[in-house]
Amino acid sequence: MAGSTHTVTNQPPPLVGYDVYTADRALTAAVERHLAPELLDEARSELAALGRTSGSAQVQEWGALANANPPQLRTHDRYGRRIDEVEFHPSWHRLLGKGVAAGMTAAWVRPGGHVRRAAAFLMWTQVEAGNGCPLSMTHAAVPALRTEPDLAAEWEPRLTSMIYDRELRPARLKAGALFGMGMTEKQGGSDVRANATAARPLPDGESYELTGHKWFCSAPMSDGFLVLAQAPGGLSCFLVPRVLEDGSRNPFLIQRLKDKLGNRSNASSEVEFDGTWARRVGDEGRGVRTIIEMVAATRLDCVLGSAGLMRQAVAQAIHHCDHREAFGGKLVDKPLMRNVLADLAVESEAATTLALRLAAAYDDGGEQERALLRIAVPAAKYWVTKRCTPLTVEASECLGGNGYVEESGMPRLVRESPLNSIWEGAGNVQALDVLRVLQREPQAFNAYLQEVGKARGADHRLDTAIKALLTELADLEGIEARARRLTERLALVLQGSLLARFAPPEVADAFCASRLGGDGGTAFGTLPATLNLQSVVDRSRPQA
Repeated sequence: MAGSTHTVTNQPPPLVGYDVYTADRALTAAVERHLAPELLDEARSELAALGRTSGSAQVQEWGALANANPPQLRTHDRYGRRIDEVEFHPSWHRLLGKGVAAGMTAAWVRPGGHVRRAAAFLMWTQVEAGNGCPLSMTHAAVPALRTEPDLAAEWEPRLTSMIYDRELRPARLKAGALFGMGMTEKQGGSDVRANATAARPLPDGESYELTGHKWFCSAPMSDGFLVLAQAPGGLSCFLVPRVLEDGSRNPFLIQRLKDKLGNRSNASSEVEFDGTWARRVGDEGRGVRTIIEMVAATRLDCVLGSAGLMRQAVAQAIHHCDHREAFGGKLVDKPLMRNVLADLAVESEAATTLALRLAAAYDDGGEQERALLRIAVPAAKYWVTKRCTPLTVEASECLGGNGYVEESGMPRLVRESPLNSIWEGAGNVQALDVLRVLQREPQAFNAYLQEVGKARGADHRLDTAIKALLTELADLEGIEARARRLTERLALVLQGSLLARFAPPEVADAFCASRLGGDGGTAFGTLPATLNLQSVVDRSRPQA
């Protein structure tokens, strides 16, 4: 028949027009578990609305357009005046506006705000990960600013606003503001104490003048920045406003935008300070301590962001296999493919469950929960972000050649997947932070043991893993060389304990057998064949 070769068959429909929130059973269960009953009705409605927005064809198109049209640097206007502005595609502004309106910068001032925000952030990452950077830093700046009550009173209402105001003008004239951060310098990298940017006190006794260069400054279009610089009293934290009170531009010279592997929609830059006006945040010489709360919050967002990417990759893989036929049947029904999908689903659920547990610890705010966060955040940041890349690549392979084609959306997930492991301290930094906490803060490890101990007796493989962890910690000789191994085990045991308590038995069984009991291979798709893999896949199926 003429033209029959152009008939399209056996191709899955796009995964659009669905509620990303209610389709994610691990996420909805975590929100129900961690939110107070009086907050649930409002949170369900709010998150389901964002879930429908996230799953809509229009919003997914915005994400694709924002990445296909990356930001452009405009250093000068037509008359030669220095302006240092970044121009974004309209889709970027639409996405960022919806993220702000959904409360992703307002967690600190809302009841149950961190759990609600974590669920929203995890969903929104699945649409477009780049705009998560300014949302994350704006959210994370609040605890650092609270070390200076006057600055917090001035800036916190702007940062926690649910109104997106994109114009560069004095912050006092804006209904909402965004924050960026500048720590890294070319000679120091993660060793921020090697920073060379200088801060000279001004005669008023309150402000400083900064001179120096930041090798990596994220979201340079923001209204303000927390940066580190060397004051007379040592490395200190400073607030740098983009626009001064009189409407003039603070010297903030954007040298170039970084050409990144992924995260293409988001502007990351090198900037120069040349007589740049700043206010000190915290005491001189206490810069790292001041900014560390911001770093901890952004590290949790790295966990959430990776969990979101993993969830979207798994949803796309299962959706494809649900609709694709091969060798006489649906791909999803083939035993080997079912094993792969179930293994991916287990990894995704473990990441989501851990990330929401840590968000709940922020909402609690008690001493025990704060101690748990000090060890669990770097451990989770280390492990979950590292699992993101192999999972995303494997999920792409489930689509075959289609998964290697840009139109599928999978290559964008793959390019994005290594980012959260690198930003806010790469793997070695996280592992060394875990060692530091173990050596200096015994109350943090006690909080960890109490948390995992709540699942003691639920699974014999988990119990054995806890004992092995304690044995490893009893031998401190050469512990730095074993820091990655130890951090991995801390994260896996914590994930296993949470799944044993809260996940369906088939999910917890698969995790404990493969991740803790050694009954699994090093690649995905190597779960024990005796497990109930069909139920695991069914639980993670997106409802289109």
